[in-house]
Amino acid sequence: MSTQATASIFARAPAPGFSDPVHNAQSVFRAAMNAMAQPGTIQQLSDLALTPPAPLSVSATALVLTLCDYDTPLWLDADLAANDVVKNYIRFHTAAPFVESPAEASFALVANTKRLPAIASFAAGTSEYPDRSTTIILMVEDLKTGQGVTLQGPGIKTEKQFSVSPTPPVFWQQMQDNSRLFPLGVDVIFASDHQLAGIPRSSQISGLEA
Repeated sequence: MSTQATASIFARAPAPGFSDPVHNAQSVFRAAMNAMAQPGTIQQLSDLALTPPAPLSVSATALVLTLCDYDTPLWLDADLAANDVVKNYIRFHTAAPFVESPAEASFALVANTKRLPAIASFAAGTSEYPDRSTTIILMVEDLKTGQGVTLQGPGIKTEKQFSVSPTPPVFWQQMQDNSRLFPLGVDVIFASDHQLAGIPRSSQISGLEA
């Protein structure tokens, strides 16, 4: 094979995943579990030598590589679904099947919050199988500023203030409606560049602006 042909193959190959797959995945999984067990608490993801294709962030990519596999249907927002480089990267590293309907997804990856469908359109689980719901991985810019809400419930001693931006105008109202479905409902993990935080369906949300 010629040098030019070899270079062409490598140029088309997906970017590398975890440099240390076992330990990196363990670290990310632990951070994700802590984020869901302690709602609104920011978890740091450091020392991850990931270079995912744009517009994927390091933390969102790390979550997908850790949580998704051939048995976890994955829904992508419209921008990501139209990006063959992103799809090939995810497919190569996880083998997760892509689905067209949010209701079919075990996980949803949203890079553009403006492309987030109504929370109610995702799987909320059933009374027999409440775990058959969607976990949304929502890429955001900032986990410290933006519209703030008050969180209460399991994993929170009294209450916790939580802010994230950007979010669609109706997002927090939809999340409030989602929490009323407990034990059904979706879970959300917010992913900024090297940080993440979670709001499980069990969290009560208040403090919305009128």
